[in-house]
Formats: sequence, C-alpha cells, structure tokens
Amino acid sequence: MSTTKKLTATVLAGAVTAAMASFAVPASAAEGDMVKCYGVSLKGQNDCAAGAHSCAGTSTVDYDGQSFKLVPAGTCTEMQTPEGPGSLEPIDRPA
Repeated sequence: MSTTKKLTATVLAGAVTAAMASFAVPASAAEGDMVKCYGVSLKGQNDCAAGAHSCAGTSTVDYDGQSFKLVPAGTCTEMQTPEGPGSLEPIDRPA
C-alpha cells in the first residue's frame, strides 16, 4: 500500500471514529453535573424515558412525568410547569 493510501485510510478512520464518538453521549450530558429531570419536557423534546416509550424525542405529551430532560444539577425541582414542579424521580401526571 502506498504512503498516500495509508495516510488517506488513517485520516478516514480518524474521521469515522470522531463522528461515532459524538453520538455516544448527549452534548448536554458531557458538559458536566447534569441530572435527569422528569415532567419538564415538551412533547418530542425529551432526552429519554422511564418505560413510557423508547427514548429521545418520542414523548407524545407535554410535561410527561415518565420522561426526562437533562438539566443542570440543582435546577430540576425549582422548575415550574403547568402540571407542577420537575422531579428527580418519575412521577404520575395526568395524560
């Protein structure tokens, strides 16, 4: 294999590795001290769920108590929604 082909293959492998690493952790979680806050996300804007559905962006109702959004530590329970405050644990909310 020529030097040019080796260099191209190395650069391509590095680019693929970097791209795959960006999917491993949500950007907001990588920023540090983030916590799961249940009941504060709008439909389709959740980060994941506690069994109500598969994962990110799949919540079908606003302020679903079974879906969480990653928020800075210390802010979750201070957040107020029309359904009540955020929670660090899954909560029951009317559908």
